[in-house]
Amino acid sequence: MSLENSLKEFYFDDEFFQRCNTFVSLLQQWGKVHNLSGRLSKEDIEENILDSIYPLNFIGSYNSFADIGTGAGYPGLILAIARPNVKAYLIEPRIKRVAFLNFVKNSLGLKNVEVIGKRVEEIDNLEVELITSRAVTNTKLLLDITKNITKENSSYLFYKGSLLNSEIEDAKLDNCEIVNRKDRNYLYLKGKR
Repeated sequence: MSLENSLKEFYFDDEFFQRCNTFVSLLQQWGKVHNLSGRLSKEDIEENILDSIYPLNFIGSYNSFADIGTGAGYPGLILAIARPNVKAYLIEPRIKRVAFLNFVKNSLGLKNVEVIGKRVEEIDNLEVELITSRAVTNTKLLLDITKNITKENSSYLFYKGSLLNSEIEDAKLDNCEIVNRKDRNYLYLKGKR
């Protein structure tokens, strides 16, 4: 199934799909040389795009977000492409990945994206409405290391796997929404906990 058919419920414009197609090409080119992602087939990349965007079905609106450990662009860069009117901060400490993210940002003309080549704990003077992360660390530690970039009512969207229930217990969360899709668990913490 094409990306357009997989995402028809979102009503994205042609520019979104053009940017996604360019992203697929760039990731395939850079990925082979710089080992950015283990899965570089068009189908695998498109599945990661769909995985990145799926939470737009159920999360609230936001004007700014920070993606922790963006890596090859999931989910932060894809969310920034999907929501070009939202300010996106892609936080990634690894230099090769920062170079790739900046190259894609410039190639696609993404004016809403700022790539920050640091660890999230080292960032000052940044507050966002939504914090996202996929496959970086456990939930409790993520909540801890992102305190410096939250507003009073910041929300969290973590892309999790099979260990989610024990992570929720460990972080002592009771006010969270969990949405499942395939092997993915999306953990959404809305506003003030």
